[in-house]
Amino acid sequence: MKKLSKPITELQSEYDFVVVGSGYGGSIAASRMARCGQQVCLLEKGKEFLPGQFPTNLRQAAGEMNFIRGKSPGINRNGLYEFTIGNGINVFKGCGLGGTSLVNANVSIRPEDRVMNDRAWPEAIRDDLESFEEGMKRAWEMLKPNPYPENTNGYPVLKKTEAMRRSAEFMSEPFRLLDINVTFEDKQNHVGIKQAKCTNCGDCVTGCNVGAKNTTAMNYLPDAFNHGADIFTEIHVRYLEKQGDFWRVFFHPVNIGRENFDAPLMFVTAKNVILSAGSLGSTEILLRSAEHGLRLSDRLGKRFTGNGDVLGFGYNNDVPIHGIGLGNRGTDQVAKVGPCITSVIDMRERKQLDSGMTLEEGTVPGPIRGIMAKSLITFSRLVGKDTDRGIGDYLREKWRELKSLVMGPYHGAVDNTQIYLVMTHDDGNGEMELNDGKLSINWRGVGKQEIFHKVNGEILSATKALGGTKIPNPTWNRLMNYDLVTVHPLGGCGMADDASEGVVDHKGQVFSEKTGTALHQGLFVMDGAVIPRPVGTNPLLTISALAERSCKVIAEERGWPLSYEFDPPKIEDQDTSFKGTGVQFTETMRGFFGLGELEDYGVGFEKGKKEKSEFEFTLTIQTEDINDFVKDPDHPAKMVGTMLAPAISPYPMTALRGQFNLFIENPAAPDRKKMAYTAHLKSKEGTDYYFEGFKDVYNDRVIDVWKDTTTLFINLYEGYSSEGKLLGKGKLVIRIADLIRQLKTIKAIHAQNKREGLKAVSTFGRFFAGHVFDTYFRFGS
Repeated sequence: MKKLSKPITELQSEYDFVVVGSGYGGSIAASRMARCGQQVCLLEKGKEFLPGQFPTNLRQAAGEMNFIRGKSPGINRNGLYEFTIGNGINVFKGCGLGGTSLVNANVSIRPEDRVMNDRAWPEAIRDDLESFEEGMKRAWEMLKPNPYPENTNGYPVLKKTEAMRRSAEFMSEPFRLLDINVTFEDKQNHVGIKQAKCTNCGDCVTGCNVGAKNTTAMNYLPDAFNHGADIFTEIHVRYLEKQGDFWRVFFHPVNIGRENFDAPLMFVTAKNVILSAGSLGSTEILLRSAEHGLRLSDRLGKRFTGNGDVLGFGYNNDVPIHGIGLGNRGTDQVAKVGPCITSVIDMRERKQLDSGMTLEEGTVPGPIRGIMAKSLITFSRLVGKDTDRGIGDYLREKWRELKSLVMGPYHGAVDNTQIYLVMTHDDGNGEMELNDGKLSINWRGVGKQEIFHKVNGEILSATKALGGTKIPNPTWNRLMNYDLVTVHPLGGCGMADDASEGVVDHKGQVFSEKTGTALHQGLFVMDGAVIPRPVGTNPLLTISALAERSCKVIAEERGWPLSYEFDPPKIEDQDTSFKGTGVQFTETMRGFFGLGELEDYGVGFEKGKKEKSEFEFTLTIQTEDINDFVKDPDHPAKMVGTMLAPAISPYPMTALRGQFNLFIENPAAPDRKKMAYTAHLKSKEGTDYYFEGFKDVYNDRVIDVWKDTTTLFINLYEGYSSEGKLLGKGKLVIRIADLIRQLKTIKAIHAQNKREGLKAVSTFGRFFAGHVFDTYFRFGS
């Protein structure tokens, strides 16, 4: 499979649509708006992972774990597994190209009719459920859910599924196999991606290394790519501002070194913005936007729900389960573990809607299998409840525990453990707010709600049928104040009929006042944040259906054709991979700029200094292939960043489409070489400028290597090129402190391994040092 994302140096200054986030809502928005013929840019905070690149052991998984709490802004945090620590409830979600679809259990299940008829939804939804049904149909066509194929094509009946049937019979509740977004045959899918069949490895929630899981990276995102969308990763969007008819989307490029210089945020301009950063991310962006003056409903951050999520274990059952994923023991053969979730005991048809629930089995992903034996034994002693008795049973349980400790998690007590995920209906009264610039989740005492005691009882019954020990969520106890963990955060930007009740309307368009129905033109939210109540089951299909519906409504309102036909170019035929290893570094230079000085750089510098007309930039320079960079006589690299020029604009300007050339030789003057910088600048006011700079590397019989390699002569023009009106000249220099920071930012990019990365950086260093020596010592000897 080829990469979908582009390097940040290819970011354009303006788009028809900027989509923030790439989970179900964001991927659908990017696909559908691109199909409408719009110029689409998708910005994702996380990294892009291809099959085979997900963690397979605990060390690798630990490197991708990102715990968010406290007061630090966490602006560079983008680990695949993101844990947000709240007050009363904690949240786990995915962070990568594909969003939480990369690390969820793939379950596509219809919401109950009573849920969608609830008055929490806008009237336009309740009165037109056919449009919601159509949205589900469109999502179903893209995600391709299907049940696990028992006794078909070599797929065995799973022990964990047999155990669930047994539990359902004991509980007198309905059992069925679930529709899951997993491919069970080798094929090229409907958008041109080659997918391998599921190997039953059980590692769905740490990332599918097989490529069988139908994440949005396998369907909607390639579809967006096929229809011309620009996709960028490791872009942390912070807030939005409205500028006339356009939106400015302010962001921080993650881990390229700009934070070392305390550089300002960059921005991209859009006619329309669709926030799809998840319940937490979209809410946080709007909360921060409100701090920057955007008028929004007071309901922002309210009605947060964990979708009634409860995790539990049926530990050390009398029957085998085989619920531990393979991790680095993965196989090309069909294993006995199975996809993360395959079946459900569906208890939603209760007289009272909020008493219903779905109980599903799961698997523990292989990368964390090593901690399971000791953890489960400890929790069973502290909070476990054994469901059967007798000296014989006691001895058999102890023997199975010993086997797990000695032989590992694929044996004994751990191998006989059923994992349960329950979804039900909490009261949806959680709140999110910004606290010292950091998102805070507040919902103290949520775990004490009566519904969770009922859930605990159902898990006990399911475990009793198997003769095991019921272990609740380890944080759900008196000592931990019955805190919960959710993998399905919803709400915060809830749908409603007007701003006094919610944040967005029925299609996700954001209300522009605290009351009434006035809307921000061109601003939408499409993800789990808009859902105004718990769904009571896995919400991905509900989220997808609403996003599909919203995109269709937007297209119809604007008169855009939206085709759902599948006849795209095959992405596998497009070579989007990097050929070699590149090098990247970030540089800050500071000086003065003389507005109106059109002849002399030195005069411009002195004029700017006298008038306190400072000029400063922080630019990131990237070579895509260091070997090509060295061989090319122009030694070209790409460049992106920000520039500050108060004489032009009081706000930081974003520098895009930049070009950097290192040590350009002049045959007519072999003792002179030039470093060239050019970039297009976009001001916050919407004005375009063109920046041009050069360093004159020349041995004039004085050892002035420092001055020559750290002094930049600059021109600034109106418009998009040097053919525009010249506005002034000046000079910039690198300070010692900034040079030290710059050296810390030098690193390899898209290296295949650490050795290749070190080799690329070494090649760049030798190239730079060699040219300095050649200029200042050989010609001067």
